[in-house]
Amino acid sequence: MEIILRKDVEHVGFANDVVKVRDGYARNFLLPRGLAVSATESERKQLAETLKQRAHKEAKVRAEAEKNAAMLADKTIKIGSKVGEKGKIFGSVNTIMLADAFKLLGVDLDRKYIKLKGEAIKTIGKYEAEVVFHRDVVRTIPFEVVEE
Repeated sequence: MEIILRKDVEHVGFANDVVKVRDGYARNFLLPRGLAVSATESERKQLAETLKQRAHKEAKVRAEAEKNAAMLADKTIKIGSKVGEKGKIFGSVNTIMLADAFKLLGVDLDRKYIKLKGEAIKTIGKYEAEVVFHRDVVRTIPFEVVEE
């Protein structure tokens, strides 16, 4: 079944995408929750008109996302954590801590757009995270976990 997404759905697509999903997934999950609508001819026409009107705004949003990505790529991001023996930290570093560190640098991102590469971070050192600034602007941002 072809649907038009109304909101971003992880592993399916972004808002205003026309995607093909299984019938049951669409009928039982996406459509009842208002995350998508059926891709009928009238809905497709309405989507085309909406996208045409949003094209200018989208260019501005993408330029802002590119600027934020470039700003974070140039800076060294350090996350402080309490450390025990042999460089092991208490707990682990997560996406919330990274989002807070980005906010201190002037880039406000939701933590759901940050994915840590590899396993849980439980030692000090250098790591990388994949950050989605915009649907077309995805960057790998290096960061360092240091002792507080």
